[in-house]
Amino acid sequence: MPVEDISRLVGHSNTVVTETVYRHEIRPVILQGAAAMDKIFGS
Repeated sequence: MPVEDISRLVGHSNTVVTETVYRHEIRPVILQGAAAMDKIFGS
């Protein structure tokens, strides 16, 4: 889901606010995705 959609949904004034608030939750998901891609395609 685009961060712009999340930002509007939760009522933030812009995406920077959303990214700042949720960064601690988003980072582990990104890292898990990267690890899965490494397993599929090699590092």
